[in-house]
Amino acid sequence: MLKRAKEVLTIEAQAITAMMRHLGADFESTVEIIAKCAGRVIVCGVGKSGIVARKIAATLSSTGTPSIFLHSAEGLHGDLGQVTARDVIIIISQSGETEETVKLLPLVKKIGAKIVVMTGNPKSTLGSYGDLVLNIAVKVEGCPLGLAPMASTTVTMALGDALAACLIDRKKFRKEDFALFHPGGSLGRKLLLKVEDIMRRESYFAKVSMDTKVKDVLWTITKARCGCACVVDNKGKLLGIFTDGDLRRHLEEDAGVLSRKVSEVMTKKPSSIGQDKLAAQAFDMLKTKRIDELPVVDKKGKVVGLLDVQDLLKAGLV
Repeated sequence: MLKRAKEVLTIEAQAITAMMRHLGADFESTVEIIAKCAGRVIVCGVGKSGIVARKIAATLSSTGTPSIFLHSAEGLHGDLGQVTARDVIIIISQSGETEETVKLLPLVKKIGAKIVVMTGNPKSTLGSYGDLVLNIAVKVEGCPLGLAPMASTTVTMALGDALAACLIDRKKFRKEDFALFHPGGSLGRKLLLKVEDIMRRESYFAKVSMDTKVKDVLWTITKARCGCACVVDNKGKLLGIFTDGDLRRHLEEDAGVLSRKVSEVMTKKPSSIGQDKLAAQAFDMLKTKRIDELPVVDKKGKVVGLLDVQDLLKAGLV
């Protein structure tokens, strides 16, 4: 079994390496016409080629090139209406003679879309219709029966990835752009989620004046169900922070700390973060400084919220 597995992996690896020799002017031109495409990229195929086409379309869409998948057979029954003269259509067929796909070609030509053909037989019917032809020929598939497409689908998918990678460079697609298309993923949260999106507001965090007695601060913290209180001046600007840690330290030295003003026992000049900063930056600050809470301030230094490590946990950033 291991011998067979290694044999198949070797065949597919060699097929990808061999395909590099086929890359040339048509590949570069394909990147250019897709980059300049005013419509969408439509990736078309049937059978295993259709499955690969769907994956290529998904990869292109997620990396800044609007793309859809078109099943060759469905295209003959109405779905060809998705294709316009502004589009680029990539048609995949290893043999270049797949019946459903070949029947589409005159119709696509009539519509006026640019045709890029991925085929293992550039001299096929499909190849003759293509404005550009990308050779995906393989010497052997890897299937013990010589029937199921293996190396050819691997090569096709790899070529689709190569196109997507070149288009990322060509279009100057950024991580931030990728995150916009993947808001539910880890990267999306890190690059899109801001402090103001998850911070605690109004009655959900404690804010007290300098003259507030510690015992009253504790009541305010308990009422807000948070672990600290932001100490502010009469304009709401941050002066300090009072945490459970501050209370424990001062209780060891002074049993009467509950009757003292919070300004006498608070941590002065605490770390804070702007509400427009990324939540990921807040997490880095909490981790680096080994603290659990961050006051959130506006551009004038006024406290507008509080960010607790638990908030970051709920948002999936930790």
